[in-house]
Amino acid sequence: MDTHRYTGSYPMWEKYRSKREHLVIGLMSGTSLDGTDAALVHIQTDGHGTIQRLELVEFICTPYTNELREALIRLCSPDTARVDELTTAHFGVSEWYAHSVQELLGSAGVSSGQVDVISMHGQTIWHAPVPSAFPSPSGKGNLNVSSTLQIGECAVVSERTGLPVIGNLRARDMAAGGEGAPLTPYADALMFRSATEGRLVQNIGGIGNVTVLPAGTSEAEVSAFDTGPGNMVMDALVRYATEGRQHYDPNGSMAARGTVHPELAEFCLKDEYFRRQPPKSTGREVYGADYTKRLMEYGVARSLSLEDMLATATWFTAETIVRAVEDFVLPKMSISAMLTCGGGTSNDTLMKMIRQRLPESIRLERTADYGIPDDAREAMGFALLGHEALMGRTNTLPGVTGAKRAVVSGHLTL
Repeated sequence: MDTHRYTGSYPMWEKYRSKREHLVIGLMSGTSLDGTDAALVHIQTDGHGTIQRLELVEFICTPYTNELREALIRLCSPDTARVDELTTAHFGVSEWYAHSVQELLGSAGVSSGQVDVISMHGQTIWHAPVPSAFPSPSGKGNLNVSSTLQIGECAVVSERTGLPVIGNLRARDMAAGGEGAPLTPYADALMFRSATEGRLVQNIGGIGNVTVLPAGTSEAEVSAFDTGPGNMVMDALVRYATEGRQHYDPNGSMAARGTVHPELAEFCLKDEYFRRQPPKSTGREVYGADYTKRLMEYGVARSLSLEDMLATATWFTAETIVRAVEDFVLPKMSISAMLTCGGGTSNDTLMKMIRQRLPESIRLERTADYGIPDDAREAMGFALLGHEALMGRTNTLPGVTGAKRAVVSGHLTL
């Protein structure tokens, strides 16, 4: 891909850029709050630093305990978050990241001395791309401030592992006027673009997001946006109904026993977000606990069963994914394949609903069919973003996030 390069001098950067082979660990935990994903990625470059080969060496997921998951859910709501608990979690979740790194290295049979860097996304607590008012330093009126917060202290991970860590990967894009999301489309273009056909990479995590890769994609032609809720609403319905004893609908089996309720479906689709033009992003602050509570109250008032509410929520995710493609992608270009990834790919009911709604001309596939395991794609993506930053290359796409310019995003902790 065409990129701009930072030409500043720094000993670690110079050593990193002089190499042709790198081992990078990508670390992330998504909005589903199911655990930490760690991917060990082997990257080969040519004499110009351009990536020639990408290989997943090892991947592990460390599930969160119920106690940690519930604590993080509380922190994601202004009604239940406390600043002391947030600060503790910022450092505490870092211990989970460091533990995941050690487990990953042990599983791969690789020593920390063989690894070049960890690229860490962290755990999103709040993502607010729509600006809010904040007092101006001039003392005259207010500023319009967009913001995002991913917890996980890079210094802790670096101290525990002995490795440099690059993190806070969304902030620089937001500083440049972007939404800070989605970020992984940069990596999607490197991994999945085709010279002969248009492709979509549809991630179904807590939030759904799609990367649009026209045939013969150049950097300027890549686009992406959040399609809406992925697993988030479905998972929250199960947690509410089972009082926390269960956290998701295995294989979509509960939804398969229900019936989509037209009134509830219409209620879900009224959200203005689905009519907004990209670039756009969303998160748990919109489709989290409060949203699910309203949906449940609506369903209970109409005597709907949990199965019916889950069937409707599953349909809602499938419908918004396909409508996003129909409304914002197909009018502009031809698409031959949708490559799915993320936890939602294990939901058979959801995948069936997507297939039923997707135009017959578009193949429904998985990133695993292209050598990238469904659950490893995001962690691998963040490994690539960290690598590109250390190579001095811009690792954001203004056409995706709406930023004024491409930037080298990430903070390095040695």
